[in-house]
Amino acid sequence: MSTAMLALTVVVAIGALFLLIMGLKLHAFVALLTVSLATAVAVGIPLDEIADVVEEGMGGILGFVAIIVGLGAMIGQVLRVTGGAERIADVLLDAFGKKRVPWALGVTGIVVALPVFFDVGLVLLISLVYALSQRLKMSLLVFALPLVGGLSVASSLLPPTPAPVAAAGLLDADLGWVILFGLPASLAAVAVGGVLYGRFIGSRIEVPVPQDMAEEMRGGTGQDGDEPEQVPSFALILTIILTPLALIMGNTVTEALLPEDHGAVAAMALVGHPIVAMLVALLLAFYVLGMRHGLDRERLQSVASSALTPVGLVLLVTGGGGVFGEVLERSGLGDALEEVLQATAIPFIVLAFLAAAVMRVALGSGTVATVTGAAIVAQVAEGQDLSAPMLAAVVAAVGAGATVLSHVNDSGFWLVGKFLNMDEKQTLMTWTVMQTIMGVTAFVVVLIMSAFLT
Repeated sequence: MSTAMLALTVVVAIGALFLLIMGLKLHAFVALLTVSLATAVAVGIPLDEIADVVEEGMGGILGFVAIIVGLGAMIGQVLRVTGGAERIADVLLDAFGKKRVPWALGVTGIVVALPVFFDVGLVLLISLVYALSQRLKMSLLVFALPLVGGLSVASSLLPPTPAPVAAAGLLDADLGWVILFGLPASLAAVAVGGVLYGRFIGSRIEVPVPQDMAEEMRGGTGQDGDEPEQVPSFALILTIILTPLALIMGNTVTEALLPEDHGAVAAMALVGHPIVAMLVALLLAFYVLGMRHGLDRERLQSVASSALTPVGLVLLVTGGGGVFGEVLERSGLGDALEEVLQATAIPFIVLAFLAAAVMRVALGSGTVATVTGAAIVAQVAEGQDLSAPMLAAVVAAVGAGATVLSHVNDSGFWLVGKFLNMDEKQTLMTWTVMQTIMGVTAFVVVLIMSAFLT
């Protein structure tokens, strides 16, 4: 199939998804599977392999996400029923004031994203967003968009997150210069896309705290209305939240500083893996937040079980998005677009942004878009005498392009939409638009900086 026909097939598939979900009100999970199967047939994937592609797409995304979301949901539930999320909200409000809290959340998102994946940061901190929205009687979007914006843009632009590190490796760019370009671009992107757009769209789309979460916050434990015996201290709550971040970062640091055969490297590879780190944090939360603050074993079991009830839909729909993304990747669209983009004669740094943006729209995953975009421009860069600052600017431009236009083939689209209890239209108007604003803003900052530093 030609590149043009592949691209047309993908456009039709995405259009069909929007029609089924928003027009005909078909359940998103069913629509994703239906369109994925039809697209697989249309792009020529052998019929006897399609079922395997569906399984791989579902398992590939959920093998990690399902465990992280499940563990994170239970940590969040313990925070909610013991008053921990409310305590953090109080401290933020006292420290920054109502108007500056979104700015603090944006910076928090950037910092948290450095050692952990987007999914981990989201499930760890979403209860804080619920608490702030409930306390201040404001749309969730005002607080959620700065936070998820910071988590997202740092994952694309700032080392030591995997995507920019991989892009820097492909282009042989210095990570110090990448950080120099990526940090101002990330901060500007969160300010414009997360905070300012979050405030704008939050005043126009009222997104309340999900009803089950709101009831739990009003009713103490969410079971019989009993208040916890003692609300945990801010330092204790912060310890629980920082525990998985510290373990994951410890793994990164140990791997970088010690020889590969050192015993500590293997030990930290285990305890510093996101799944194990989250499990450690959960067990710690059960004990120091739960049992030491009035929740017996039976109550803790009930709290943990209730946390998993609402995440089933999140996981199914996210897995459906993974299936669609897997089908698009197997279609060969990425390779076809790579050839077309390599043949273009547009300015190098603009090509970097556009290559990643096209891959982002076509394939969904920001990480895949970053690596693929960097691979494209690396081929074009061969034989050119590019300075270290220019190579870093190109890496940052790739990261900016990989941020834009997150839609139905991106698992982040479904995770954010479901955790904020938004329908698909609202998610497009909030998350997708915010991502695009952030990506464009980051690219403009990189472009301006490159004019002076390269």
